[in-house]
Amino acid sequence: MSRTKTSTYEGFTAEERAAMKEHAQEVKKASRRTSRAEKAAEAERDLLAKIAEMPDAERVIAERVHAIVTANAPMLAPKLWYGMPAYALDGKVVCFFQSADKFKTRYSTLGFNDLAKLDDGAMWPTHFALAEVTAEVEERIAELVRRAVG
Repeated sequence: MSRTKTSTYEGFTAEERAAMKEHAQEVKKASRRTSRAEKAAEAERDLLAKIAEMPDAERVIAERVHAIVTANAPMLAPKLWYGMPAYALDGKVVCFFQSADKFKTRYSTLGFNDLAKLDDGAMWPTHFALAEVTAEVEERIAELVRRAVG
């Protein structure tokens, strides 16, 4: 069968392809033979470096999210996940920060994977838009992170 000219599928976006390449590099880097402590320290350095590369407004939000997550869920290990700051439990990502700039979206988001224990009835949010981090937003993030690992 041949494709018709009306087909609009063009594959992955450039941003999605870049994220997949970053993930492949992260996996390769994590497989190196070093101690667990060295890997953890390197993962946190990589995460902080990625945050430092973000545009100013997003960097400020990502820094606050990092501080809140590490303060409220110290058992979560910082790491990069598809080039995004993420926090994992036993190697599995629980939550992550997605910069608006990364995928050319309107706002940054704080996302939670299915490992997070946020279940609430038959339907609940797993991604939260972050336009700024106020005291109220900080408390909400802290509550979500504590619930996610609770």
